[in-house]
Amino acid sequence: MDPQPWTRDLRRRLDELLDQHRQALHDCLAGLTEQEARASLVPSRTTLLGLVKHATYVEKFYFDHVITGRSLKELGVASTPARSFVLTTSDTIESVRAAHRAACQESRHTAGTLDLDQVVAGRKVRSVWAIYLQMLRELAQHCGHADILREQIRAARR
Repeated sequence: MDPQPWTRDLRRRLDELLDQHRQALHDCLAGLTEQEARASLVPSRTTLLGLVKHATYVEKFYFDHVITGRSLKELGVASTPARSFVLTTSDTIESVRAAHRAACQESRHTAGTLDLDQVVAGRKVRSVWAIYLQMLRELAQHCGHADILREQIRAARR
């Protein structure tokens, strides 16, 4: 029996899934005001704008820091995941989206140079496929958060 069609080219499928989740986070800000994007609807620092900013951190963390070992400071991102949600006065929907798009493009480039079974030792030893799975977990979780926050924001408009 043939394998399922979506498993014939695992790398392509993983890249597609990553890009779908990346796009969903990018799109969670569509049609919102700056105030809505910054709305604090839960006790944590989680906002829609903060989620996309955090997703930029996650891209750089896993597809650069973990692979190359470059420091977070060198990458220009927060020193901890919690700090990556913190918004500055200069963070806007457009600036955060632009930074996210650039980080995703860099991640695609870096990942494209590596085989899934390749082992990297930038931060600690792990395989590229393990980094892909961790990224998918992170992005899927944050897409769920974004869906709920966006639903709350839209409901408040009524």
